[in-house]
Amino acid sequence: MAPHPVVQAIIDLSAGAVGGAACVFSGQPLDTAKVKMQTFPKMYQGFIHCVVSTYKQVGLRGLYQGTTPALMANIAENSVLFMSYGFCQQVIRFTAGLHQEAVLSDVQKACAGSVASIFSSLVLCPTELVKCRLQAMYEMEASGKITKSHNTVWSVMKSIMRNEGPQGFFQGLTTTIAREVPGYFCFFGAYELSRTTFADYMKCDKDDIGVAPIMFSGGFGGACLWLVVYPMDCVKSRIQVMSMTGKQAGFFKTFMTIARAEGVRALYSGLTPTMVRTFPANGALFLGYEASRKLMMKQFDS
Repeated sequence: MAPHPVVQAIIDLSAGAVGGAACVFSGQPLDTAKVKMQTFPKMYQGFIHCVVSTYKQVGLRGLYQGTTPALMANIAENSVLFMSYGFCQQVIRFTAGLHQEAVLSDVQKACAGSVASIFSSLVLCPTELVKCRLQAMYEMEASGKITKSHNTVWSVMKSIMRNEGPQGFFQGLTTTIAREVPGYFCFFGAYELSRTTFADYMKCDKDDIGVAPIMFSGGFGGACLWLVVYPMDCVKSRIQVMSMTGKQAGFFKTFMTIARAEGVRALYSGLTPTMVRTFPANGALFLGYEASRKLMMKQFDS
């Protein structure tokens, strides 16, 4: 018997929070390198140079700069994402005239994930803005773009409120939504397709394929997401970090400025640490989500 919709929403929200926390702890240093390389592509020769330079400049804590807002961002985003994902699946069942417990196709689940990402963008944008600014703070001060750096979550938040007002927290929202909608179609589509392939090969249910296939499927979904939306993510990071210096141009103008002044290659700066990070981070995300959700569903059934 399916749980009450409110109970199901709480289960999905809680499982998403567990998955989000697992994602951050397994991939934060590589995410820091990604943001630094996106924002200052000419400052670092490559992924290894960025990691080593950061370690020499500010030590190990430099690679974990922005962990608190990253945790807030990922827990908030994935809680809302997976709760909305479950709700959107029910909407698709209703519009398609299917039974409440009918199994959706992989494409239908991809569509549900794509729509769900619009809701998660609203909570992700403010927290990711703070995270990106913290991660690139050293480079902003070193390049002379700002005179005084902020090294804590609270100081960055106060600075945004003082200089930009509440709307300042939503710098890059349009770009975030433009990134999330196609990205999460690929993310959930590739994840479900990979799980289906494993289930067919192992001749078992998708929920029983085991830890390694779930982690691989999560990593595969993450890799597909980033390959499709990486240039948009690069523009988003640039808008969110550079808006510290004053009003920043919108998505299309920033995109064209980067492409003309720095070349198309600059839009893919930081892709290496992102692709290295995607398998452990997104594997941990889905493992945390699926395992905790299964456990909570079992408790409900008993």
